[in-house]
Amino acid sequence: MKRYLYPLLSVLVILATFSACKDDDDVDPVGGAYDLNELATGAAMHGTNGLGIGPDGNLYIASFLGQEIIVMNKQNGSIIKRMGQDMGVKSPDDLVFGPDGSLYWTDILVGEVARMSPGGVVTRQFVAPGVNPITFSDDGRLFVALDFQGDGLYELDPDLIDPPRGLIVQPDPETYPLGFLNGFEFGPDGLLYGPLFAAGLVISIDVGAPGDPFSSDPWSDGTIEIVAGEFTTPAAAKFGPDGLLYVVDQSGEVFKVDIQTGTKTLFVTLQEGLDNLVFDGNTLYVSNADFGWIMEVQPSGQMRTISIGGMISPGGLAILPGTNNSDALYEADLFRLREYNGLTGQLENVDKGHLLGGPGNLTPPFTVSADGSNLVVSSWFGGVVQVWNPQNKEVLEEHVLAAPINAIRFKDDLVVADLGLGGVVWASDPTMMILPEPTSSGIATNGEVLWVADWATGTVWQIDFDGKTPKAPVALATGLILPEGLALDHDGSLVVVESGAGRLSRINVFTGEVTKIVDGLALGDAAVDQNYPPTWTFDGVAIGSSGDIYVSGFGKNVIYRLTKN
Repeated sequence: MKRYLYPLLSVLVILATFSACKDDDDVDPVGGAYDLNELATGAAMHGTNGLGIGPDGNLYIASFLGQEIIVMNKQNGSIIKRMGQDMGVKSPDDLVFGPDGSLYWTDILVGEVARMSPGGVVTRQFVAPGVNPITFSDDGRLFVALDFQGDGLYELDPDLIDPPRGLIVQPDPETYPLGFLNGFEFGPDGLLYGPLFAAGLVISIDVGAPGDPFSSDPWSDGTIEIVAGEFTTPAAAKFGPDGLLYVVDQSGEVFKVDIQTGTKTLFVTLQEGLDNLVFDGNTLYVSNADFGWIMEVQPSGQMRTISIGGMISPGGLAILPGTNNSDALYEADLFRLREYNGLTGQLENVDKGHLLGGPGNLTPPFTVSADGSNLVVSSWFGGVVQVWNPQNKEVLEEHVLAAPINAIRFKDDLVVADLGLGGVVWASDPTMMILPEPTSSGIATNGEVLWVADWATGTVWQIDFDGKTPKAPVALATGLILPEGLALDHDGSLVVVESGAGRLSRINVFTGEVTKIVDGLALGDAAVDQNYPPTWTFDGVAIGSSGDIYVSGFGKNVIYRLTKN
């Protein structure tokens, strides 16, 4: 299972000082050559994770993918404030309010817990990679657990001064003592209740008194008890006003559990991808990580959408022949692979990317490219590149790598830009380096020549081949600002997404001249930490059969279409 978890990278990447243009809605087509429109629009947030009700009565929403905490009016779903990197928020997965009104959150990607005092002062403490759920006991003790990048349970000093105290500590990277204890809460009996994401169980834990030595064998001596089982992938558990434990399962189901008997009953069925929940009085609010929505559920089971869901992470794009003279536009959306009608923008199909992987399962897709009637899907989350048949829903080919950023079909093989391996390699033999540029991103080809965009240096390289032996790379174009998606247009030129400038540009492959096609695009930001791919979500581009250009706009959760006049 290890290879399907978030890979921990140790490659030093050069982070440029540019940031993507996220708020400018204006666009500037050069010479009126293209009409620009938003073909498809997604959710208001980049996935929704941990939830909390603030002292101000508003709903606070963690979004690790969006690298922000959203403050929302829970009556009408309007976004009051977005708290991002400028306010010390990096990659929040869960949050809770402390006894003094301070906001605490877990930055899962950097392994830190942060606290924002009522006066706005932010302090931080490193715990361990994968720090995820967080909660307070009734007597003011603070607890966190690890998921995906680690496994264990810790008690923290609420002032984040004293070192974390490990209650259940992972003995080695191959051993998982819990099975990913996720969103949890203390019960009326003083025990800690939470789900084991990978084990399909809900358990209770006796954390003991402050300073007590923790059990050396918690599964055998009664420190840990199984409360209920036979869940699919339970993600969070919270107590309702009726004293029952409510459990959200990523299957889309919400259960009520009687902690005395272990009896569970289905409360409501929502959309798969559920992540967390919080009560405000009798009203339950539920988040969905995969689709980015927020739902209100009344005790009767009546549901109301507070914030609509949809596309959460527009990344790589690919075109396959569609029906009725339209293109089938595929979009890599992290937890889903989406198919849109390239003419109308209508969503035609959605395939699930599996976070924990498994034989034959589609990996969480970050980029996608056309491969005949199939698709090449790459995922640094999953550490794999796959060839996916979208008609039969079948993995035809899989290559386990380090941190693949992008991949395309080339010379009866796959070429992969892999950050962990240090450049562009052959999938069939990753030891054969084609281009030693660690931050390689976009890749394009005409079947004979390979072009590669390098994110950090702003260079697009041209590589000719003698058979499968690469010749010395030539810098075709330089000075681009954080280039990512790269595609070959019908006229033989290259189009490139400059994520750091919010711009789509064109490169003449004979002269290297770069001209602007359009700017003012709402694209994505770089990663918050150097241990992750700097492209983060990847801004993709694809060329339709008619010559239309499609660009993914992470900043607004949209797919742009540029249509020739």
